[in-house]
Amino acid sequence: MGMLVSLLVLSGLIFFHELGHYIAARMMGVYVEVFSIGFGKKLFSFKKFDTEWVIAAIPLGGYVRMKGQDDSDPSKKSYDEDSYNVKTPTQKIFILLAGPAFNFIIAFVLYFFIALGSPQILSPVIGKVLKDSPAFIAGLDTNDTVTAINGISITTWKEMADIIEVSDGTLNLEILRAGFKEYKELTPKLSETKNIFGETIQKKMIGIGSAGVTHPLELSISETLSYASQQTIFASTMIFTGVQKLIMGDVPAKELGGVISIVKLTSDASEQGWMSVLFFAALISVNLGVLNLLPIPALDGGHIMFNLYELIFRREASEAVMIKFTIAGWIMLFGLMGLGLFNDINRLVG
Repeated sequence: MGMLVSLLVLSGLIFFHELGHYIAARMMGVYVEVFSIGFGKKLFSFKKFDTEWVIAAIPLGGYVRMKGQDDSDPSKKSYDEDSYNVKTPTQKIFILLAGPAFNFIIAFVLYFFIALGSPQILSPVIGKVLKDSPAFIAGLDTNDTVTAINGISITTWKEMADIIEVSDGTLNLEILRAGFKEYKELTPKLSETKNIFGETIQKKMIGIGSAGVTHPLELSISETLSYASQQTIFASTMIFTGVQKLIMGDVPAKELGGVISIVKLTSDASEQGWMSVLFFAALISVNLGVLNLLPIPALDGGHIMFNLYELIFRREASEAVMIKFTIAGWIMLFGLMGLGLFNDINRLVG
């Protein structure tokens, strides 16, 4: 069941990505020949709206083949009125951006529905208190609930952590202990910790861990919209930063995951309930949007790069250059996919 959910989620997100390209292409008057979910041998196809709709055997991606545009052979061009090639660079960029844009929109919608479902969020309830830490010295204890810092009301663990991280000087904490309010003063200390990318960083902390207590996040409609926006931006920023750190070597290549990791994690999420599936689907959708914007010629970002060149220099890149860059792009793309698959297999064997 988990495997089926994984394939449905992945195929659904690919469908919406390609739907973005399809709608934008039709808006610009471009004839779309094929809309395919998956690669390889056709399993099922039908003709509708003058387009062949295909379900293929290998569900690892998809494509929209427009008239005059073929990634497998950039030299195949058409200059008919309904061809991709006769459109202006701005129109082409609009078509190319529509796919990733749809991924970000779908992520926003998923986060919106997550918020409507009152997701569980960590409460500011203290678990472990490190010996000789600012919290230990101030007299904080396990099961204390932080209700305010410097007069600012606290309802979640994240709110508390954010205030501590950017604090300057002494903090006045209002805590709830056994039903009674108490007040503590402490000064956060700069300490070493690990960030989400596994890097060692310096961060202001007070030496406490969460007790793991959660509560449902109840939001108004405006707060729900804000939540969806913030989560989409956070996920996008996190993935952009992760890709940058991977390229710069700050994050080891062994951390790169492939389709097996995606399927396994989605399958695991399905066992935790629909809320976990939606969370992970939103993250994958943002991932697809970000990765497709990379300036690799086989991806949307690579095509955007060529069109920006034409827009700036008022001429197309030479056919020979485009073919060489496209081949290099496919090599790079298959190399990344191979590395992800290799890492996945290593994790499974390990």
